[in-house]
This record gives sequence, C-alpha cells and structure tokens, in this order.
Amino acid sequence: MAIGHADEYADLLGAEPAALRRRTRPEVWSPLEYACHMRDVLLVQRERLLAARRSERPVVGHMGRDERVEHDGYAQQHPDDVARQLRDAALLFGGALDRLAPGDWERTLYFPFPDPADPTERSLRWLAVHTLHELRHHLLDIRRQLD
Repeated sequence: MAIGHADEYADLLGAEPAALRRRTRPEVWSPLEYACHMRDVLLVQRERLLAARRSERPVVGHMGRDERVEHDGYAQQHPDDVARQLRDAALLFGGALDRLAPGDWERTLYFPFPDPADPTERSLRWLAVHTLHELRHHLLDIRRQLD
C-alpha cells in the first residue's frame, strides 16, 4: 500500500529541481515540501501505531506539520534524498502495519486536536486509512503543481 505510493512520489521527485521547489502561491507548499511532509507523516504515524501497541489508549502529540517546513528546511532538501527517505518511511510504516494482529486494528489512541480539551479517539484502522488518504491526497497536490 504505502510503498506503491512512495514509488509514485519518487517518480515525481525526478522533475526539474526548480519546479519541485516552486510554490504556486505563497500559502501552498511546493512539491518538494509536500513530499517531505509525507515522509514525516509516515514516520510519525508509525510511532503513533507503536505507541498504541505499547500502552492502552495513549494520547499522541501534534506532529508540528507547519513548523517542520521551516525547522527541517523542506525546500532546501535534495529531491533524491527525499525520494529514498520516503520509500524507507513507507517500508517502516507498512512493516508496522503488517505486524498487527487482527485484534490490534481496534486498539485506540487519542489525538488532542483539533481541541486539546476534548481529545478524539481513533483506532489503528482509522490511522491506516487516514494515512493512505494523506498519501493519495498529496500526490494530487504535487501533480497539480507540476502539470
């Protein structure tokens, strides 16, 4: 599942570096920034999955999505490195999913957002489906910008 999408990202990251770094609007991430974001989403989601396997109903933190763009220098990263890292992150996430027993899919975690005062309960099944949705959604974002 995830590795097939990571391969699609990697193919797109073979585009002209200037096009990969260009934002079509100031508030819209560049294709490279979206790819970096998805690499980090896969890594964070894996850690969340593992937390749910280690303890009952853990509360997971916010990944700092917007801050990472600047703090990790997404726009300055090398596309080939990001492509490799994205594949690795997809393999790690997919491997953690593959190790889930049938009953593990209903294990839950709590997301303290959008409202920290009222954490949202989510299952590992939801986590997997949501991550797949994010992979597909951001592929479309990248394709739109590169077309």
